[in-house]
Amino acid sequence: MTTLKKEKIPELQLVRALCIIAVVTVHATSYATLQMTGSRYFVIYNFLNIFMKYGTPTFIAISAFVLFYNYNERPVNKALLTSFYKKRFLYILLPYFMFSLFYFALTQLAVGSPFNGELIRNFFVKLFTGKAYTHLYFVFINMQFYLLFPFLLLLFKRYPQIRKYSIVAGILIQWGFILANKYHFQVANRGSWCLTYFSYYMLGAWLGMYYPQIKTWIEAHRSEQTKKNNPPGMVFRGIWAIWLTSGISHTMLYYQNRRYGTSFNSLIYELLYSTFAFTSLLVLMSVARFLLRKSSLSFLYQPLERLGSFSFGVYLIHPLFLLLYRQLSPTISTSWLLHLWYVGGFIIAQGFSWIAVSLSARYLPFAWVLFGNVSQNKKEGSHTTSHRSSPAFK
Repeated sequence: MTTLKKEKIPELQLVRALCIIAVVTVHATSYATLQMTGSRYFVIYNFLNIFMKYGTPTFIAISAFVLFYNYNERPVNKALLTSFYKKRFLYILLPYFMFSLFYFALTQLAVGSPFNGELIRNFFVKLFTGKAYTHLYFVFINMQFYLLFPFLLLLFKRYPQIRKYSIVAGILIQWGFILANKYHFQVANRGSWCLTYFSYYMLGAWLGMYYPQIKTWIEAHRSEQTKKNNPPGMVFRGIWAIWLTSGISHTMLYYQNRRYGTSFNSLIYELLYSTFAFTSLLVLMSVARFLLRKSSLSFLYQPLERLGSFSFGVYLIHPLFLLLYRQLSPTISTSWLLHLWYVGGFIIAQGFSWIAVSLSARYLPFAWVLFGNVSQNKKEGSHTTSHRSSPAFK
């Protein structure tokens, strides 16, 4: 039976772009949060470094959204599973392996490690734990969710009445893991395990399964959007208030800790960050819808859509440019030059990564080996709006 083609969701590429900008910002400001604690501008660096951490959980939520949106109405059979895992192997696991090997070799070369059996064993340990380089843990997390996805999909198809409780289940599982780990297990590198992000994943799954109904509900009240009591408007204003309050409060805790050494219970950090991260996808979707509706901002759409379609490749390669940039850093004593140097790190990491992936997609025949499925971007140019054009984050 032929499955009807799903409606395109152009907002998702814009959300991906906002997320990859956030990820690069966090990495580009990491040095400043250590070196600029005495500066009066430290509050800005701290804010950018902490508030922009919505990137990773939102990418996870988008991945679940797209998967459940695309596969929700398909039968779970051998053909579906074969196609699903083949795409993940070719467009995610293979690039992950290539960049893990590259970054591992680069770091070992820098410290002068001898090539021997122990080095090879160490590489495979890091490969299968997402530790070949600092940012690759994210792909490792997604691998865990890819293994869970068919079971969750089958569960929701067999027992559709429990779909409505998926968000609640995600929150309970995530917080059960957080509390159990704090008071009992104390798992090392908890951030590398998918249970830490389960509520974001289940939020994306719920949105993916109910997106047509949600969209119909929003559009039914479109004529009332200027009214203060417009139901969708009231809901999103509440979500925005929760997002801003939790996000700013979270950054303030880190500011107090980094600047003055003030200690807080780790569960306070967890509660504020998980609330902020949980509401981020909904907030960014509303931002994306705003950008799409405003004709005066149409000049932003095409570059952001393009960046979103290359987000996986940019994520993989941007630490390389940031590393090279920091190796070539001059001795700077003037404060405003130091600030410019930090800004330059973001520009180099974001810009050069974007250019590298874009040129590879256009001219490198096997660019997918490094950056995932970028071939569709090459064919469609900069006008693609399909949520299918960036499967690396599905």
